[in-house]
Amino acid sequence: MARTEARPVIKLRSTAGTGCTYVTRKNRRNDPDRMVLRTYDPIARRHVDFREER
Repeated sequence: MARTEARPVIKLRSTAGTGCTYVTRKNRRNDPDRMVLRTYDPIARRHVDFREER
């Protein structure tokens, strides 16, 4: 059974430049723009913005 492309897997990369990434899914219909989440970066040991990379 094929997965639908309405909820693709995306990679979120830290803006602190540490190279840390998170992997999540998003609904492309509700969020067509690039996703930005403020999440904990364990390498920088603080909360930073994580931006979607394509």
